[in-house]
Amino acid sequence: MSEIIQPAMPEEQNTASTLEQAINAATQEEVVTEATSTEPTTDAPAQITRKEIIERLKEIAGSDDALNYKSETDALKIQFYKLRSIEAEAARKAEDEESESPATPVADELEEQFKEVMNIIKEKRNAWLQQQAAEQQANYETKLAILEELKEMVIKAEQGSPSVNDFKNLQTRWKEIKNIPQEKANDLWKQYQQLTEQFYDMLKLNIEFREYDFKKNLEIKTRICEAAEALIAENDIVSASRQLQQLHIEFREAGPVSPELRESIWTRFKTASTTINKRHQQHFEEKKDKERENLEKKTAICEAIEQIPFDSLTTYQQWNEKTQEVLDLQVKWREIGFAPQKMNQKIFERFRAACDEFFSRKSEFFKNVKSSLTENLEKKRQLCEAAEQLKESEDWKETAEKFTALQKEWKSIGAIPQKYSDALWKRFIGACDYFFERRNKATSSQRSVELENLKLKREIIERLKAITADTATEEQEATLAELTKEWNKIGHVPFRDKDKLYKEYKQTIDAIYERLHISANERRLTEFRNNISKGGENLSRERERLIRQHEAMKAEIKTYENNIGFLSASNKKGASIVDAMLQRVEKIKAEAEIVLKKIKLIEDEMGK
Repeated sequence: MSEIIQPAMPEEQNTASTLEQAINAATQEEVVTEATSTEPTTDAPAQITRKEIIERLKEIAGSDDALNYKSETDALKIQFYKLRSIEAEAARKAEDEESESPATPVADELEEQFKEVMNIIKEKRNAWLQQQAAEQQANYETKLAILEELKEMVIKAEQGSPSVNDFKNLQTRWKEIKNIPQEKANDLWKQYQQLTEQFYDMLKLNIEFREYDFKKNLEIKTRICEAAEALIAENDIVSASRQLQQLHIEFREAGPVSPELRESIWTRFKTASTTINKRHQQHFEEKKDKERENLEKKTAICEAIEQIPFDSLTTYQQWNEKTQEVLDLQVKWREIGFAPQKMNQKIFERFRAACDEFFSRKSEFFKNVKSSLTENLEKKRQLCEAAEQLKESEDWKETAEKFTALQKEWKSIGAIPQKYSDALWKRFIGACDYFFERRNKATSSQRSVELENLKLKREIIERLKAITADTATEEQEATLAELTKEWNKIGHVPFRDKDKLYKEYKQTIDAIYERLHISANERRLTEFRNNISKGGENLSRERERLIRQHEAMKAEIKTYENNIGFLSASNKKGASIVDAMLQRVEKIKAEAEIVLKKIKLIEDEMGK
């Protein structure tokens, strides 16, 4: 009797193609094969040091089941290099700020240790893959041998002498062998199904045995269908896809059901599989959309840094402000997720190149400024020497003109290193003052005028001191303005008295201004308190406005303080500018304190 090969049922024809689709979809997420499906899903800790990462990798490398930690290993690898990048950037920034020169890369001992332990894990995995390949080939050959035995049983069944027990034993042996080469699994399974069907068709068994086997297989496949349908509600779509792969293997390995149920049970399983596969595909499409969005955001950051107008950055403050903007963009970059895989490395290289270019240009600017400071220092030293050569001259008119010219030239020269500024200025002004004091003594006719001026200015100081807190505010302000104008009109006083006199005048003026300011502030707070208690303000909105006003004042104070730090007090004009700025800062601080008090009054009123 010739062999009778029945066509495969629908469930058997489509299972392999569906399985192949599921496997191909899962590959996009780098899922492992059946042998590694039990891998733990533990991710790397969110907060961890590179040394701790290496210690954890050593534990994984030394464990017997190191291959079951692939996801954790990959997460630790990504975290390690992310931390490496952050530490390198911080080190470069610190070195830039301290030495004003680009950071020099240094050897990273931790990275060497990291590579060594990763090589150990890689070698273990390669050895495991080789072992798996050998095991799959041996299993494949064993199944081929079982197929030959099945062929002999089919022949015996045709001859009327079947052995049911031997057949069941072969089925058991077949199902116990799981791991074979994936590319050969489908063809091998088809041969097995064909021979199994031929054996059943040839068997002259009673109908009860056949129905019992069909019923048992139906129960198995029904359970598999229920498990697949439950996966539809699984939140982790990647995990659901992996589990579906295993269910396809189990469905394929289960025996046939009665012919009238084969189409329906397969349709039920295929429907659940299709739904899961669609969700899996949608998941990856959404992931790709997010990656494209991330690429657009990262491209915008690169463009923002690349378009920085370096030629317009000509001061310390401008460079520092732009540096803060770049640092903020770097923080924003780290908050954005991955770009598409083929572009992720390219966009990072573009970002790194843009940042490197910025900090390189910044370093070049500071080097040039340092060179300019050195040149200015040498010029001012030469002016000191020139002044010291002239200070003993008795040609009063001509020498005075030369000193005036030297002082103008001094003012035209830019800043010098701060550590030399005060000493060099004292040296220069000392030579100037020495000459003009000698000249003043020689020209005593001017002394009477200076003494008269001294008398007038002392009288103004006494009139200022006569202004008391009892005097009306408007009257105090008018008197103060008038006396200030008179003071400015009076000429020079004797050299030895000028500093002491000006200091006394300044202290008197400051005391009056402070008293007026405090009085005005108290009046403003009282009016504000009365207004909000009467419901004259939208308290919540007013509070928000005052908070914004206070933040703006803090920013203005910071700007002034930065400017004061860059200005050199190496000449009288510079010193007067600094004094004016300091007064402005103190005034803003006082105003800011009033704003804080207003906010406190609102919060107290809202809490009633």
